[in-house]
Amino acid sequence: MFDKLTRRTFLKRIFGSLLAIAGACTGGYYYAREIEPGMLDITRHEFNGTGLPVGFDGFKIVQFSDTHIGFQYRLEQLELLIGKMNDLNPDMIVFTGDLLDDPLEFKEGQRIVSALDKLKAPFGKYAVYGNHDHGGYGSNLYRQLMEQAGFTLLVNGSERIELLDGSSLWIAGIDDAMLGKPDIASAMAGIPENGYTILLSHAPDLAETAASYPIGLQLSGHSHGGQIQIPFYGPLVTPPYAEKFVEGFYTVGTENELSLYVNRGLGTTRLPYRFLSQPELALFTLHHDNGTRS
Repeated sequence: MFDKLTRRTFLKRIFGSLLAIAGACTGGYYYAREIEPGMLDITRHEFNGTGLPVGFDGFKIVQFSDTHIGFQYRLEQLELLIGKMNDLNPDMIVFTGDLLDDPLEFKEGQRIVSALDKLKAPFGKYAVYGNHDHGGYGSNLYRQLMEQAGFTLLVNGSERIELLDGSSLWIAGIDDAMLGKPDIASAMAGIPENGYTILLSHAPDLAETAASYPIGLQLSGHSHGGQIQIPFYGPLVTPPYAEKFVEGFYTVGTENELSLYVNRGLGTTRLPYRFLSQPELALFTLHHDNGTRS
């Protein structure tokens, strides 16, 4: 009798465990497909820049990235995002690539322009190419959309940002690493050696090359934070040029100690899931040189 009871209990426990695992898998699938992709994590960072002119103390930059509109991220989400960005009262807004998931299939360009045009930043809106912006012969379409929306598209070039007190910094941007022709040297040409520079690069792993230049901060995307994170393991898959630096802050190099920030982005691609990698909108408040970064 005892033996039968034990066997019965054991089988019940096995059956219960299998049901629990199945439920967890089903719940996890639903969460990763329906819940987390629609969430928004607004991350706020106080960044102390070595060599940053004192006039830029408190200067605010909003970074958004990797919307991949047309795959899972909807235009309605973008339109809501515009208001959230404006509510942060940024001095500058930057987009680090991959606006549309498939430029050839998307037909509502004017609606995107109307949304992005509503973004307000007194010191400008800047963007760089991502690999999906070049994909499907979309290079000209992306340029057209961003410029019509009031963005300056930086392709291996830079712009000077000057305050009323005469102090300045430079915003530089390079082409995409996968489908473009990034040239950091050309982007840095004309920037004085002591000029404080913020580099926009869709691909974060180019920071290892950028660290040999006098660049204070690099802002990147592309990785989606791995898009799917496995507990105790990390990102399930990372794309080329985002395999070393996946999300958050890194210090790269030894001489110049470039600070890199990798944004998790907003949309998804290839797989319509996010798990432990929430969509991100990042706000950076710059501070004049007091020795620490966060």
